Amino acid sequence: MFKTIRDFNVKEKRVLVRCDFNVSFSKQRNVLDDFRLKQTLPTIEYLIKNKAKIILISHLGRPKNREMKYSLKPVARRLEELLGRNIKFLDDCIGKKVEKEIGKMKVGEIILLENLRFYQEEKENDKNFAKKLAELGDIFIQEAFAVCHRNHASVVGIPEYLNSGIGFLLENELKTLSQIIKKPKRPLLIIIGGSKIKDKASAAGKLFKIADFLLLGNLVAQEVKKTKLKNSPKIIFPVDNKENCDIGERTIELFREKIGIARTIFWIGPLGKIEEKKYQKGTKEIAKKIIKSRAYSIVGGGDTIAFLNQYNVRDKFDFISTGGGAMLDYISNGKLAGLEILRSAK
Repeated sequence: MFKTIRDFNVKEKRVLVRCDFNVSFSKQRNVLDDFRLKQTLPTIEYLIKNKAKIILISHLGRPKNREMKYSLKPVARRLEELLGRNIKFLDDCIGKKVEKEIGKMKVGEIILLENLRFYQEEKENDKNFAKKLAELGDIFIQEAFAVCHRNHASVVGIPEYLNSGIGFLLENELKTLSQIIKKPKRPLLIIIGGSKIKDKASAAGKLFKIADFLLLGNLVAQEVKKTKLKNSPKIIFPVDNKENCDIGERTIELFREKIGIARTIFWIGPLGKIEEKKYQKGTKEIAKKIIKSRAYSIVGGGDTIAFLNQYNVRDKFDFISTGGGAMLDYISNGKLAGLEILRSAK
């Protein structure tokens, strides 16, 4: 098992919290959806209450070096509103200036550092970069479930240098998702749509072993049909589609029928090209059917969650995961790089 935030004496300690603040912004640079921010609040508030010095780190998007449209500064503003407390934002994540500001911190104060991916060393899991980040704190708390499948410096590098554990968000994610792996109420129905099809097709090859039914979107289905799974009775392929950008009426009805008998539903990835309204019907109809079903429903993936939020139905699902690829990897493999390093952390 992992150490949790409750296992540490955080009083007067510098606690480095790896968050997932990878959110979208409006043209005015305001946070459009603060779901991921809100999920991190219990951990931040616990650290405030227990007199820690709180240093928040995150990535945002996929910048090429220092692109300011990927700055985390707007996140600091929104966090201030949610917490009702001042957040000091620093325009870097390593260096003398950062070290100086952290050195002046008082208990209960919060600093948010600039986008980790402004440094290529983050994605390269550069040991020196990880060590520089680790030197900013006394304790490391992992809260970014959505990137726990990444071999990045802030995920697998920092725990090599700091006493590490998980926060409330990550603890809740693992507890809920483990139920699917160990003791799901059956029939267990898994729906996989969206893009990144090679990864999802690979996961489908493992998930069909634990699922009673596996429902696939068009793009993932095309990839799975190239494998030996194409004849599995557990896997329900689309039988019609709209220009390969949405599932058709017959497929919607076929999927609705399986959803109707399910007791647990795990859903990742939209079932059409939802950025265009004419291709939203399949995803919308499946969402409606899941909401009306008697099944315990778990949904993840940024595109799917954003779509559900757009139509104000996100809260009608039983559990919303902050992860997409990480959630899929965890359910199909039971392991994530960012978790395994915590098992063996110093």
